[in-house]
Amino acid sequence: MNTILNIIWIVFGGLLMALGWWLAGLLMALTVIGLPWARACFVIGNFTLWPFGHEAVSRSLLTGREDLGTGAAGMLGNVIWFVLAGWWLAIGHLTTAVGYFVTIIGIPFGVQHLKFALLALSPIGKTIVPKR
Repeated sequence: MNTILNIIWIVFGGLLMALGWWLAGLLMALTVIGLPWARACFVIGNFTLWPFGHEAVSRSLLTGREDLGTGAAGMLGNVIWFVLAGWWLAIGHLTTAVGYFVTIIGIPFGVQHLKFALLALSPIGKTIVPKR
């Protein structure tokens, strides 16, 4: 079922949002300072391409301990991320979600875009894991 949902997702807008994440990653990679955000963009871009069957979780919840991205430095990184790119990716996901909510069959895809909009606001300190 996840494979079918992922294929429908790609055809109806998932590829465009993944391209948005990868573009943000390329722009961040142009500077040395932006490299940590670039890596997160590419990982989340791949997640955006194939979202069903995976989820984003906090690394501190997954490992049981804090690291550089889940502590104060991660919070600062998320604030910088929000100012540079997070808000426009979140707006893209919100706009797409509204379009999906117009149809009954699109509601699961709209819900997924809302999850991505929240992830776009603060991606640092998160990791992508298979759903159980």
